[in-house]
Amino acid sequence: MSSSEERSMVPVLAGGGSRLSAHIGVLTALQELDIEFSDLVGVSGGSIVGALYACGWPLSEIREIAEATDFGQFLDQSLFSLLRTGGLSTGDRFEQWIDDKLKGARFCDLKQRFHVVATDVRSGLPVIFDVDRTPELKVSQAVRFSMSIPILFSFKEFKDHLMVDGSILSEDALQRDWAGDGSTVVVFRLRSLQSAEKVKRLPLFPLKSYLALLIRTFMTTMSREYINESFWHSTVVIHTGSVSPIEFKLSPEQKNELYQAGYDTARRIVPMKLARVSARMGTIEKIASLDTE
Repeated sequence: MSSSEERSMVPVLAGGGSRLSAHIGVLTALQELDIEFSDLVGVSGGSIVGALYACGWPLSEIREIAEATDFGQFLDQSLFSLLRTGGLSTGDRFEQWIDDKLKGARFCDLKQRFHVVATDVRSGLPVIFDVDRTPELKVSQAVRFSMSIPILFSFKEFKDHLMVDGSILSEDALQRDWAGDGSTVVVFRLRSLQSAEKVKRLPLFPLKSYLALLIRTFMTTMSREYINESFWHSTVVIHTGSVSPIEFKLSPEQKNELYQAGYDTARRIVPMKLARVSARMGTIEKIASLDTE
């Protein structure tokens, strides 16, 4: 494996919901480490960061956007919407916001090869959006599909698929040859360490509160999902403390802590991960050469 190959990879910004600042920290660390990547993968909150980056936004400005944006503005929390569309919020305002930031870019317009992953609830399988599969599709639409947190945002249909959050997918769905050349894939996953808390007294009409608890529990459980041993070599876990994936009203301090967690973890772990992959590939190549002698 050449030195350039040792410094290249395909980052998968997996999940996170509202904790997207952590993924900005990850990309900043990769940039400082001179890690090259021709392809980038985004899932759920990671798809927001990935889309902005692939569209040419500097990381410093993406961080400013994340810090200045109150993502709570995109939550309508309408029970009527839940009954009619399957989600408390339609997600339309969010989709318009990200489309404005991307200036209506389609996948064929992007400067970087970018893949967005969502889940088809009808089949339970991943649906991938990129320049090869959906060149004319607006990137904002794919990001909206990948951010369809169950109950919180309405389901969206795409062809024969019913789209929901890509974070629901199992680990092996993200472990594929994204670049088509065997490049090392590293999945960055956010994990909440939230401890049990005493539940506050529910209001007189508690449906919204019950739903909020249900969504929070579901998404937190997903972030703690067991990682198959065979994927540990290509997975970096970023601990996000007590911040839930559906906390959309984060303080500047919380966003900065998330950014720092992503940055520090990537700076510390990625060089070790790539070195181990390089060593393993070297061993495989050596064995292969012995077999041919």
